[in-house]
Parts: sequence; C-alpha cells; structure tokens
Amino acid sequence: MSIFKKGRIAVGVIAVGAVVALAGCSQGDPTAPDTGSGGGSGDAIVVGSFAFPESEILGQIYAQELKAKGFDVSTKFNIGPRQQTIPALQDGSINLIPEYNGNLLAYYKTDFTERTTKDVDAALGDAVAKDKLTVYKSAPAEDKDAYVVTSDFAKKNNLKAIGDLSKVQPFSLGANPQFATLGYGIPGLASTYKVSQVTFVPYEDFGGPDTVKALTDNTVQVADIYTTSPDLKAKDLVVLDDPENLIAAQNIVPLLSKKIASDKLEKTLDAISAKLTTDDLIDLRNRVEGDEKASAETAAKDWLKKAGL
Repeated sequence: MSIFKKGRIAVGVIAVGAVVALAGCSQGDPTAPDTGSGGGSGDAIVVGSFAFPESEILGQIYAQELKAKGFDVSTKFNIGPRQQTIPALQDGSINLIPEYNGNLLAYYKTDFTERTTKDVDAALGDAVAKDKLTVYKSAPAEDKDAYVVTSDFAKKNNLKAIGDLSKVQPFSLGANPQFATLGYGIPGLASTYKVSQVTFVPYEDFGGPDTVKALTDNTVQVADIYTTSPDLKAKDLVVLDDPENLIAAQNIVPLLSKKIASDKLEKTLDAISAKLTTDDLIDLRNRVEGDEKASAETAAKDWLKKAGL
C-alpha cells in the first residue's frame, strides 16, 4: 500500500508486518465526480491516486497508456487514504487506482499471514471482491520498508541479508517511532532473525532526510528506509535481503471496479505491470521529488516511451 513514508501517515491500518500511512487530502471534495467524466461503464475510466507523488506518477502512467489504447480517461488525483479511495471506487467517483498489494490486503484482513508476492496476490482477489472490486497482475515494483545500511558498512562487515546483522551486534537502528513495536520492526527482527542487541533511535520523518543523515553519519548503523527512496542510489545505500519475508510484499497492483473490467483493460494494465520495476520507481520519484522537479505527467510519459508502451 507498509507505516510508509511521512506522506502516508494517516490511513490508520495496522496489520501483522504491514502498516499503511497515506496522508493528506486535497481541498474540497476530491472524490466528487467530474461533470461528464463518465465514471462507471464501457470504456470510460476515472483514474485516482493517493495523496503522495509516487501514487500520482503511477496514476499518470495508467491514464496515459489507457488513453493511448483508446479508452475515455479522466483523472482525480490526491484523494487521500483508503478510507476515502475505497468508497470512491464503490460509488464510481473513481474506478481505477494504483495500489500496494500487502497494504491493500491488510485493509481487508488485518490478521493476514501471507508474506510473499504470490501468496498476497492469491489472497487479494477474494478480499476485494466483497466491495465489487478486482485486481489484475501485480508489478515486480515494490515500495516497502527495508533494513538499510551504507555501502561501506555492508562491505566492511560482509552484510547481504537481515540475518547478517547478528555479526555486528550491538548496533543502533533508526526508524519511525512505531517501528519499535511493529511485527516487522524490532520485535520481528528478534523473533525472525535472532537479532536483539539493538538500540532503537526514533525519527519522525519515516525514512526521510533525518533518518538518512543519521545513517550516513553513523549515528545509527541500520535504518528503515523505503525501497523506492531516491536516497538509496544518491547515497549509495544497501537494502538487506529478507529471505524469511519478515516484511510482507508491497507490489504495485491496479485496483478497479468490476464494472469497468474487460479483457482489453486487463491486457493494457498487465503490460504496464510487467515492465514496472522498483528501480523505475526510484528513478521516477527522483525526477519528480528531486532537483529536476519534473511533473508527474512528464515523468510518466517518458517512462512509457522508454518501456516501449
């Protein structure tokens, strides 16, 4: 959907190994249908997004490719958390939105135990069907919490996976305050990987600049930073592998109303998912949120061209 980023801290969905935070809404009623936008049948599609840049970029990718394939498409971005997007999908204000499979499953099934992409995807169809929604294939791209170290620290200590942190105990770990009690945080680190000699240092920016600075200046040796953060490349950081799937899958997946489902739509969205990688999301976010300040529309257009779509 994974608390994810400071920009997502308002959704209020907590699950085993997954917390979503999707904050902020645009002014007025962002879910009110546009006049004449055709929200519920035939080839007319209203694409929505959550209220953070990555989601808007993904919404633009969906919208632009669907227009290119002949669909009648309009957009309604920056809606807010799932407490708003799911009702909007139900009432036809929007009928398609890019989602995160693990967090979406957590919304419907707070006690879910599925961890891998395959298992989460398998459970998701039945979960969303109760709201007359459906999902198509998920992308390899994931935006989720990750245990991250600097490249120098990884090389010096031969760190490749989370379990390797047992070799560098005791150490300090920086993350959002909730990480101290989350199933995939400090408790899960101890129970799943037997790493317990950890000094927890809370940071309120959810993998943002304060957390990154603490990691790069060695205030902490490990940090919870999200897998699409541009800082991973910019600061030469290393995401530690998670072979035990402590952190549930958070693949990008299209969520849509069954009213607009069709073979043509499925084929178009599946083609996007097949091409979209986590590295792509890092690069897209960097263009929009970094020094370039590209628009989500421009970044999406360039990615579609590069992907051959």
